[in-house]
Amino acid sequence: MTEWRERRILFGGDYNPDQWDRQTWREDLRLMELYRVNTVTLPVFAWARLQPAEDRFDFEWLEEAVEELSSRGLSIIMATPTAAPPAWMFRRYPEVATVDVQGRRRVFGARAQFCPNSPVYRRFARGVATAMAERYRDRKNLVLWHVNNEYATPCFCNRCGAAFRDWLRARYGTLEELNRRWNTAFWGHTVYDWEEVVVPSELSEVLPDGLGDRPGTCFQPITIDYHRFVSDSLRACYRNEAEAIRQAMPGVPITTNMMGAYWHVDYFSWAEDLDVVSWDAYPEATDGPAWTAFRHSLMRGVKRKPFLLMEQTPNQQNWQPYNTLKRPGEVRLLTYQALAHGSDSALFFQWRQSQAACEKYHGAMVPHAGHERTRIGGELRALGQELAALGSTFTGAQVRASAAVVFDWSSWWAVDYSSGPSRALRYLPQVEKWFRAFNGQNLTLDVVRPTQDLSGYRMVVAPALVMVNAAARERLRAFVADGGVLLTSFFTGWVDENDRVIPGGYPGALRDVLGIWIEEIDALAPGQKNHIRVDRRRLPTRRATYPCSLVCEVVHVEGASTLATYGADYYAGGPAVTEHQFGKGRAIHVGTDPAETFLAELVRHQAQATGVQPVVQADRGIEAVVRTDGRSEYLFLLNHTLRSAEVRLGAAGGKDLLTGRKLRGLVRLPPRGVTVIERPVPSTTARASDP
Repeated sequence: MTEWRERRILFGGDYNPDQWDRQTWREDLRLMELYRVNTVTLPVFAWARLQPAEDRFDFEWLEEAVEELSSRGLSIIMATPTAAPPAWMFRRYPEVATVDVQGRRRVFGARAQFCPNSPVYRRFARGVATAMAERYRDRKNLVLWHVNNEYATPCFCNRCGAAFRDWLRARYGTLEELNRRWNTAFWGHTVYDWEEVVVPSELSEVLPDGLGDRPGTCFQPITIDYHRFVSDSLRACYRNEAEAIRQAMPGVPITTNMMGAYWHVDYFSWAEDLDVVSWDAYPEATDGPAWTAFRHSLMRGVKRKPFLLMEQTPNQQNWQPYNTLKRPGEVRLLTYQALAHGSDSALFFQWRQSQAACEKYHGAMVPHAGHERTRIGGELRALGQELAALGSTFTGAQVRASAAVVFDWSSWWAVDYSSGPSRALRYLPQVEKWFRAFNGQNLTLDVVRPTQDLSGYRMVVAPALVMVNAAARERLRAFVADGGVLLTSFFTGWVDENDRVIPGGYPGALRDVLGIWIEEIDALAPGQKNHIRVDRRRLPTRRATYPCSLVCEVVHVEGASTLATYGADYYAGGPAVTEHQFGKGRAIHVGTDPAETFLAELVRHQAQATGVQPVVQADRGIEAVVRTDGRSEYLFLLNHTLRSAEVRLGAAGGKDLLTGRKLRGLVRLPPRGVTVIERPVPSTTARASDP
């Protein structure tokens, strides 16, 4: 692996010189200097221009662009263009195209329509990556390689079927073990030959209409394994190019741009192949700051290191249902939110707005007007100046967190594919709901995989972690036994890694840790509610009752004590929230989906009990995050509201890096205001999340 060492905030974006004439290039260079741009990414989708025929490359235009950019002192992120294979490849080798879930083979068009297991595609992808790396191996201003773009598309072709069977042989060894792990006795699914295993598409296991508004399958074990296989197949495509680049140009970091909480790819499994994590952030206007904060934290958690914001829009998207403009000050606020949560870059898609096709109305640093005399142009110039002044002040610094939320792609697939108990039960919203309970109180969370070492945390929350394998079980048990506080929700610990119910009663893998036995789970219809009654002697909440909905587990205590009971139905008076002493620590289980106000109070109480402190005391709507390099800490204060808001720093203040002023006591932030305060690391402090 190559360490990411660029110690300044990268500022710039995707540049597509192949779409513009030389006069526009000259204007671009003038504007880049005016905006204080220091980095551009190119040529992301230009494979057809770079390789116009199977046996011919054309680097002349790219070489000219690289020379022009380099002469102005700009750093280059060189992107392999392999997300957009050229038309000649599909014409001569139609097998490179994906087959969709309905069994239809695609033809040339759109992008990312390549079969990840096509040897022809991989040969040409490695070829263009090698040619680029050999040509630019001596470029000192080439700071990063960016492989492909937003790996995404699954394929269901016969070649993927053969590769899937090879993947299964490596995973399970024998057909007997496969049949056992998949529980193929159900519905006569037993296979007696590897060739009898077929991909789970709409021609086999996948339900064409899903389960209401979510995906559906008749046979979860094979479908979840196929998700794992697809993720591994796309990862192998990345490695194919990355290996070629490293051979030709060792010592330069390599990444690919991820997409946050993305359904098809288990990003945690990619960590060892990435030198630095990068991702593309595109929140909708209605998503709220915690939506973006969660995804920044997830991307930081992949390698437990700072990451790069590879794409955001400086104004509006083009592909969302309602492409709202970013309001004045919003692009700055979102940029600093990324920096606060661990980004060392502020890069945009794209530099100049496209003239045609589906992204022509996607915002860009230079809009169709073509000049700097625009509202967003003024904001970007000011932002560029600020970031240039900050330089390398906090790049490389870690985010400080003493609590974590567990995120697990396998549980995501298992929950969302589950044929019960409720079509409204989805994994990601449950994780986000718990994340908001912490984020809204400025309790910083890391996002972690269930199998990682949790010993550095005081509090861990694992919502709807339905799939718990042996390694995850041991990590969670050890965390609690050693003194940690674990919070779990309904539908946690029920099944193993193959989505088989763990016998002996729910919550299966965590029954001894939680000290409960769950007899059954009730699904509440839309509009139907229950409520919980809190024992305020044990859990001092502001109210005695809170509404709950979605599901209600019928719980029996086995050593646990009851913190709240159900208020209605035949299980009224039964445990709804429990607490269990296990070893030196405690495990708290919430068996229903309560109001967010209850989760916030539960989290607040447990944080106080475990010494997990808010970053600052602040008005509602202020987000506060700390990064630290061990010598100094950098306090980011972000006002996500449209009103002035106050933060109470206390006597120990610090230097405002954006104004140079000394701040202490009460600090007022204007609407969408940002402050970054540098101060010494206290003598006693919570851990900084690090590898």
